[in-house]
Amino acid sequence: MIPERTDWLRHSLTVTGATAEVARFRAAAAGPGIIPWRRDLARLEEEWFLGLAAPPEGERAISLRGARLLARRLRDAVALHEARAQARAMAEDRACPFDLHRLLPVPASLLALGPDEAESRDWLWRHWGTGRAVRQVHELPVTRDRRLRRTDRWVVAFWSADWSPWPALLRLRRGWPALRLDLAPHYDDG
Repeated sequence: MIPERTDWLRHSLTVTGATAEVARFRAAAAGPGIIPWRRDLARLEEEWFLGLAAPPEGERAISLRGARLLARRLRDAVALHEARAQARAMAEDRACPFDLHRLLPVPASLLALGPDEAESRDWLWRHWGTGRAVRQVHELPVTRDRRLRRTDRWVVAFWSADWSPWPALLRLRRGWPALRLDLAPHYDDG
């Protein structure tokens, strides 16, 4: 069941294994940190206009012309944001060290539907265990054990929407059997 309100949960993921295999995983996991959705901008603009022109509370606080103008500006802002996201994805941006879309990509047919369609949300829940891309991803410092020269450890922290990405972790473990992947949710953070 997909929650109506997003609740964010902090995690740390520790990846351990042979130095070369950890390096391969890190290279595969780095990406722009976004899901390059393609939204129906005309539909969004109309929904925003209708919400402004006929608010559920009753009397509107903006003229019809103002509602149309504001809806158009919101559409333009979303279009600009999506164009930048698409450019980052096409440029092979690697700013995010742990990008689920790079490791377990959302199918193109669902990207075309957009994030608000039930089929897209269901896929994310089934395959990732979270309804959105992970956020605020950063590497954590690791103290090295000098006795272990052929193994490495890599740790990232991130926030996921509504739940831990257990389905993604299970798929990653199957795809990277030479590595140990340990996910730790941190429930005590506010």
